[in-house]
Amino acid sequence: MTVFVGKDSAGTRKTLSAGGKTVAYYSIPAAEAAGLGTFSKLPAALKVVLENMLRFEDGNTVTLDDIKAFSDWAANGGKNPREIAYRPARVLMQDFTGVPAVVDLAAMRDGIKALGGDAQKINPLNPVDLVIDHSVMIDEFGNPRAFQMNVDREYERNMERYTFLKWGQGAFNNFRVVPPGTGICHQVNLEYLSQTVWTDEDQNGETVAYPDTLVGTDSHTTMVNGLAVLGWGVGGIEAEAAMLGQPVSMLIPEVVGFKLTGAMLEGTTATDLVLKVVQMLRAHGVVGK
Repeated sequence: MTVFVGKDSAGTRKTLSAGGKTVAYYSIPAAEAAGLGTFSKLPAALKVVLENMLRFEDGNTVTLDDIKAFSDWAANGGKNPREIAYRPARVLMQDFTGVPAVVDLAAMRDGIKALGGDAQKINPLNPVDLVIDHSVMIDEFGNPRAFQMNVDREYERNMERYTFLKWGQGAFNNFRVVPPGTGICHQVNLEYLSQTVWTDEDQNGETVAYPDTLVGTDSHTTMVNGLAVLGWGVGGIEAEAAMLGQPVSMLIPEVVGFKLTGAMLEGTTATDLVLKVVQMLRAHGVVGK
């Protein structure tokens, strides 16, 4: 896939050679050296977002002032209500939101064809993985053949849908379908789809390395942050816009840090700890941000 990078006004693009290959990347220390601000003490998650700004800086959707705002974020105690345009590396969808998106793409192709255009030009501009899990029902259980019987029944019930999705996977670029029975959407993302670092060619044919980031239409998408992959859940419209190459508009995020000390009491579990952390986050006011 071709990554269309920005114009790099501040000269933050550098190269790294290893294993006989050379890749380009966008350097935060180089941004500091160019006088764009002080970024060394930013949280790791915001450094990933900042790299995204450096890579797509074009003077229009992303400006040098957007980049400088990250330095202001730190100076203002972790808050800066500046709106930025963020472009995720990929999009994750489950079947309830993904199938309508593929229908929209097919309708666009029909529309282009009716106008005498080239229908093959209609494709996702960002990689999309559609994981079929939400529609799977449990009819059989408690016997060795239960899994296969449930998967077979799922294909019987929804064969028209899966025929359509199989066509879509072959017809569209940058689009993959994970069939039913593979696993839950966010778990498949953790175990199979995430890469932490992606490499692709830019519009000039040079290889660029950049962090793995995503938006997903599953509320558990944020689980992937445990692998140092920045991801969060969005609605179907936002995911479809990202799929078509539109940036995600958002304020520079606030970041809440946790420092865990001591030891857990006997009889408590990791789940107890997680639930306590979630309770504290809700009390802090992170819901609805």
